Amino acid sequence: MTARVLDGKAVARQIFAEVSQAVAVRVSAGGSRPKLATVLVGDDPASVQYIELKQKNARQVGIESEDHRLPANTTTEAVVNLVGGLNADESVSAILVQQPAPPQIDMTRVVLALDPVKDVDGFHPVNAGLVALGFPGGVEPCTPAGIIELLDRAGIRIEGANAVVVGRSNLVGKPTALLLLKRNATVTVCHSRTKDLATHTRNADILVSAAGKSNLITSDMVKAGASVVDVSTNWLDGRQVGDLGPGVDEVAGWLTPNPGGVGPMTRAMLIKNTFEAEVRRRP
Repeated sequence: MTARVLDGKAVARQIFAEVSQAVAVRVSAGGSRPKLATVLVGDDPASVQYIELKQKNARQVGIESEDHRLPANTTTEAVVNLVGGLNADESVSAILVQQPAPPQIDMTRVVLALDPVKDVDGFHPVNAGLVALGFPGGVEPCTPAGIIELLDRAGIRIEGANAVVVGRSNLVGKPTALLLLKRNATVTVCHSRTKDLATHTRNADILVSAAGKSNLITSDMVKAGASVVDVSTNWLDGRQVGDLGPGVDEVAGWLTPNPGGVGPMTRAMLIKNTFEAEVRRRP
């Protein structure tokens, strides 16, 4: 059996088209046009590429954007001051501070400085708390929200499914588990201290791997017909790979390519969150 593809590129195109239509309708009715402000400290090539893609995606759907580049030796205070200015700028709907930042930047201070309404990544404790408690109004982090959207649009049933999330990061693992739980899956979170990982993964109807370790999930660790989402970005012999080893595609029922699975969905949900941030500010 060869797994069916959870095509993040195709679903992302659908979301971009939907947001583009929503922006056009809003503006034609006299509503405000959303604007995304991005902040990049340093010149890490991957981060530069991500910022350029996000800016391009915003322009494609009719969302305005502005890009703030700071040198690699920038202080935390300078980033916090910039964020404060963007918070106060009524033309800015959403703020993205690209991570990872240089080591001298205290990202906790930066995140806490964000206006939760403009926190497009959903990292501020107010948003994280609202999502964790299941209260309305919380901004869902882009990658976890993209994973749920990808499963939904493929028609994969989440309610009642046994879901296993490998990885417990605040960026992906924990919020993904919460969003799956919100959708009435039975969720197990595994991590580096989990004993006999395979006993858990083999029971998963939905398996999300976000551990950041190539070849971690082997074909004998996957339940036949499972929906497998490979989140991680690892580099092996100069090429991008995820956490999955060879042969998983022959066991799984659904599988994300890597690259081309979760990455495009993360950007699509960022654009959707930007539009929704402006709607919350100015209904």
